[in-house]
Amino acid sequence: MSIAETMIPPQAPPPAPPRPYTLSRFIGSVTLGVWLALAVGIFLTVVNGWDPEKFSRYGPSFVSGLGVTLLLVISSIVMGAILSLPVAIGRMSKNRIWSWLSYAYVYFFRGTPLITQLFLVYYGLGSFRPQLEAMGLWWFFRDAWNCALFTFTLNTAAYQAEILRGAIQSVPRGQHEGAAALGLSQRVAFFKIILPQAMIVALRPYGNEIILMIKGSAIVAIVTVFDLMGETRRAFSRTFDYQMYVWAAILYLMMVELLRNVWALLEARLTRHLKR
Repeated sequence: MSIAETMIPPQAPPPAPPRPYTLSRFIGSVTLGVWLALAVGIFLTVVNGWDPEKFSRYGPSFVSGLGVTLLLVISSIVMGAILSLPVAIGRMSKNRIWSWLSYAYVYFFRGTPLITQLFLVYYGLGSFRPQLEAMGLWWFFRDAWNCALFTFTLNTAAYQAEILRGAIQSVPRGQHEGAAALGLSQRVAFFKIILPQAMIVALRPYGNEIILMIKGSAIVAIVTVFDLMGETRRAFSRTFDYQMYVWAAILYLMMVELLRNVWALLEARLTRHLKR
C-alpha cells in the first residue's frame, strides 16, 4: 500500500434510510395525542373547578378511607402469605387428597371474580346465621369489614400459592441435592436454602399481586365498608361533583406508583449479588 493510499481517510458508512411512516406508527401517534389532550383537559378542568371548601371538608374523610384501604390490603396480604405456604406445599404434595384439595381451592378463587366471592361471604353466609350463631362465629361475619378481610385473604392466598409454587419449582434440582449431601433435613433445607431463593424469584410477581389487591379493594365500598372508594361515593352523593372520583383516582395512582418504586428498590437491593 502506497503512502497516498494510507493518507486517504476512511469512508463513513452511508446513512440509514429513513423508517417508513407506517399505519401502526400513525395510530400510535394519534393515540398518544388523544391521551395527552385528555390528560391536559382533565387537569385544566380540575384546576378551574377547584373548590378549597370541598377539599377542606371532605379531605379528612379521604385520608380516613385511604387508611382503611391500606389496612385492608396489608392485613389480607400478610395473612394470605401465611395461608399460601401450606397451599403451595399441598399443590406439590404427592398426597392425592391434599393435592386435590389445594388444587380445588386455587382453581375456585382464581377462576371466579373477586366481587362474586365477596358477595358469597357477605350475603351468602348471612343465610346461615342460626348455624353461625350456634358455632359462635356470627360476631365475625356480621361485620362487613371482617367479611371483606376474610374474602381478600382467601383470594390473595390462592394467587400467592401459585406464585410461590412456581418460584419453588424454579430452584435448580442441584440445590436440593447439595443440601442432602450436607446432611440437612428436608425441613431445614427448605426453609434455609430453597425458600430464600424462591422468594427472590417470586419478588416481582408478589409486587404485581399487591398492586392488583390495592385496585381490587375498591369493591368493598359496595358492602358498606368506607374505604377510599366508599368515602368517595359518600362525598359524591352529597356534592354531585365528579372531581371526588378524580381525587380518588389520583390517590390510587399515588399508592401504586409509590409501591412500584419501593418494590423496585427492594428488588435491586436483594438481587445485587446477581448483577456482579
